[in-house]
Amino acid sequence: MKLPHWSVAPEGTPPTQRKNFLNVQIDGIGVGLAAASAPFLPVFLARMGASNLEVGLLTAMPALTGLLLALPVGRFLQTRRRIVPWFSLSRLLVVSAYAFTGLAPFVVPQERLIAVVLGIWAMATLPQTALNVTFSVVMNGVAGPRGRYDLMSRRWSILGFTTAVSVAAASKVLDLLAFPVNYQAVFLGLSLGGLISYYFSSHIDLPEAGPTPPSPGAGLRARLRDYVGPVMRERGFVSFVLKRFVFLTGTSLATPLFPLYYVRVVQASDWWIGLINTAQMAVVLFGYLFWARQSRRRGSRFVLLVSTLAMALYPALTAASTRVEVITIIAGVAGVFQAGIDLVFFDELMRTVPPAYTATFVSIAQMLTYFSAMLAPLLGTLLADRIGLAGALAISAGVRLLGFALFALPSRANKSLDVPEAA
Repeated sequence: MKLPHWSVAPEGTPPTQRKNFLNVQIDGIGVGLAAASAPFLPVFLARMGASNLEVGLLTAMPALTGLLLALPVGRFLQTRRRIVPWFSLSRLLVVSAYAFTGLAPFVVPQERLIAVVLGIWAMATLPQTALNVTFSVVMNGVAGPRGRYDLMSRRWSILGFTTAVSVAAASKVLDLLAFPVNYQAVFLGLSLGGLISYYFSSHIDLPEAGPTPPSPGAGLRARLRDYVGPVMRERGFVSFVLKRFVFLTGTSLATPLFPLYYVRVVQASDWWIGLINTAQMAVVLFGYLFWARQSRRRGSRFVLLVSTLAMALYPALTAASTRVEVITIIAGVAGVFQAGIDLVFFDELMRTVPPAYTATFVSIAQMLTYFSAMLAPLLGTLLADRIGLAGALAISAGVRLLGFALFALPSRANKSLDVPEAA
C-alpha cells in the first residue's frame, strides 16, 4: 500500500484548499496530544474512589447538555457567516478542562476533589456541544463532497498516531510518579496540545456562508416546524441517523464500563491500561488507510457492515477474558475496525445532509447521539451494579449487533452506500 504525502492535499487541489489540508492535519497533532488524556480521566476518578455512577456521569453530562442545547447551538451557528472561529475557540475551551483537572488537586481538598472534577467537566459541556457541530461543518467545508475519506483518513491517522505515542509516554509518567501528582503532570502536559490545535485550526480559510436568517418573533411550535419539516423530507438522513443511534447507544453503554473492568476485574496497572489504549490507537494509522482504500474498491457499504459487525463483538470478547495480554490484543484489533466506523459514519452523515443547512442537520444528528450518550452510560453502570461488569459489556454487544442488523437490512438508503468512492 502506497503511503500518501501527509502534509499536502491530493494532487490538483487549489492553494487555499492545500493550505487548509495542512492546517487540519497539524491541528490533528495538537488534538492527538490532548486526546491522550481522555483514557486516563475515568481511571483517575476510579482511583480517587469514585462510584460507578460518578464515572458514568463523566460521559453522561456532555450528553445532557448536548441534548438540551444542540438544536439552539445548531440554529445559532447556522446564522454565522464564519464558522471557523467558533470551531477553534470551542476546541481550546474543551482542552482547557484537562489543565483545570490537573490543577484541581493543588487547591481542592481530597474529599471534594471528585465533585470539583465533575464540575469542571460539566462546564466544558457547552463548548463541547458547539465543537461537535462545528467540527463536521468545518471538515466538510475543507474536504468538499468527494474528499471526505481522503481528508479524514489522513487527519485521524495523524491524530491516532500522536495519541498512541502520547498515551505510551503518559503511561510511563504515571508509573514513575506518585498519585495524584502523576495524573496532574499528565493532564497539564498534554493540555498544551490545545494551543497547537487553536493556532492551526484558527487559520483554516473557508468562504463565508450565506447564513439562514432567524425567524423574528417565531414561537417554539413554529421553530420546531421549521426544523422537522426539512428533516423529514430527507429520508436518507432520517434512516441513517436512526440506525446510527441504535449502534451508538450500544457503544455509549460500554464507555464507562471498559475502564472500570480494567481496574476492578482485570486489576490492570496504569501501565497496562495505557498499553491497552496505545494498542487500540496505534493501529488506526493502518486502519484509516486500509478502509479509505476499501471504500474506493468495494464501496462504503462494505466498510459499514464489516466495521459495525466487528465492533459489535468487541465488548463481548473483552468481557470473556481477564488476562490483560489478551485484552490488549483484542483492543488492538478493534482499533482497525473503529477506524472504518469513524470514516463511514462521518462520510454518510455528510452525504445525507443538505449543503445549505449543514449546521442545522448536524445539530439534529448530534442531538440523537447525545440522547444515547446521556442515558446509555448511566444504564451501563446500573447494569454493572446488578449483573456485573462482564454482563453489562455483553448487553452492550447485543445492542451493537442490533444496530449492525439494521444497517444490513436491504433499503434504498443502504443501496447508495454500494457505490465505490472515487479514487
